[in-house]
Amino acid sequence: MAIIKWIRETIQYLWRGTVRLFSPTDDDYPKTGVQPFEGDSYKENEDYS
Repeated sequence: MAIIKWIRETIQYLWRGTVRLFSPTDDDYPKTGVQPFEGDSYKENEDYS
């Protein structure tokens, strides 16, 4: 009986992963668009070593 239970649980585990993989995305990210880069620009004459 333990083998049957293990097989059933393994199949359910794989099935749930397959369903999640092929289901529509559940991402709920805000639609902010492209954000400009506001960091420091590269200066060729500075030594970073």
